[in-house]
Amino acid sequence: MKKALTIAAALICTATGVMADIQAPPGSTYTSTRKLGRAISNILYGFSELPEQMVRKNDAYGRNAKYSYGIVDGSRRAFKRMGYGFYELFTFHCPTYKGTFKPPYERCGADNRIEMNPSDGLSEFPPTLGAENFYHVRTTKW
Repeated sequence: MKKALTIAAALICTATGVMADIQAPPGSTYTSTRKLGRAISNILYGFSELPEQMVRKNDAYGRNAKYSYGIVDGSRRAFKRMGYGFYELFTFHCPTYKGTFKPPYERCGADNRIEMNPSDGLSEFPPTLGAENFYHVRTTKW
């Protein structure tokens, strides 16, 4: 009986230790290579903010805002994104934002996640132009 309890205790301690080892730290996905990729994509595709904001302003405020406010806001966001891109390109090898490789952009939301906020913040990567489809619908022809 004493031997069975010892083996059970050893198995429980081993299993608990293994479960603790599989947890990754919160910043482990942000590495220098991700920062370099973010920099290159912001430099190459930062201009995509211009048509993206024109479409958003057209949907929100109408056609006149599309050609005035949309162009001005899109240009501002494009230059801001390209500036961040060049900054991250020159500093990709060193952790600059609070000792991590996370992006230094404005944070949105209550939990400081990086997400698209058309009014204020930038997402981590530039927007994708064109129609986006998040759901795959299977169609069958009978």
